[in-house]
Amino acid sequence: MALPNLLRLIYRNIVVNTDPGSLVILIGLPGLYLVFFGFGFQSITSSSGSGTSYLSFLTPGIMAFQVVMAGTVGGGILWADRRWGMLAQLLSGPFTRLQYLLGIMLTSMMFGLGGALVMLGVAYALLGSIPTGLWALSVIFGSITLGSIFFGALMLLLAAVLKSNTAYNSVQILLIFVVNFASTVFYPLTGGLPLALRALFEVNPLTYVSDAVRGAYAGTLTTTDAYQMIVLVAEMGLVLFLAVRAYMRSDLSYE
Repeated sequence: MALPNLLRLIYRNIVVNTDPGSLVILIGLPGLYLVFFGFGFQSITSSSGSGTSYLSFLTPGIMAFQVVMAGTVGGGILWADRRWGMLAQLLSGPFTRLQYLLGIMLTSMMFGLGGALVMLGVAYALLGSIPTGLWALSVIFGSITLGSIFFGALMLLLAAVLKSNTAYNSVQILLIFVVNFASTVFYPLTGGLPLALRALFEVNPLTYVSDAVRGAYAGTLTTTDAYQMIVLVAEMGLVLFLAVRAYMRSDLSYE
């Protein structure tokens, strides 16, 4: 009975997060980043004589950014369910805390992979080609999976410890902004960055996801990418542990 219950929770989570408004944020926002930033900044690099297509650079980064958007799904589900008493109702039925937790994490993972697939389709429409090799696709979607679990756990941790809607939304928005722009989604990590900012890039898991996806997309994977995946797994394990601990100790409702 555990698997059917888990599938019911995942189905429920997907349904409540696929309304038109949610899809505009989850899929539309990254898509707009890709179109406006891609063509806008490409016009700058073209006018400066650079032979590198910024759109080709940005596309894998936006695919990686889907892990952050997917993470907001999991955190939002837990916070809303506790705020409106739905978590208590679900756990009074046939569902367990563990099933609810797995349902959230798997939903985040599915949204991350689904968003990456959509961006892959957009990339094909814009660039005319996408990676088709089994190894490249495995690295891309493996990285997306790890990143989705990390950010799903991070947002779950926020939802478990913050009881104010204003505080939760403020912290989430600030976190998304910092994580997004202090990563290699939009630009490469270079020695010209200030030391503090460079350190932030290097501990940011979105940098590792973005670099792995970009390397697989362009066929330029190196041993550095393997090292980054090890660091990403370690960061994911730590945040997941803290999130599960906070969730298991949290109240079922704010009422």
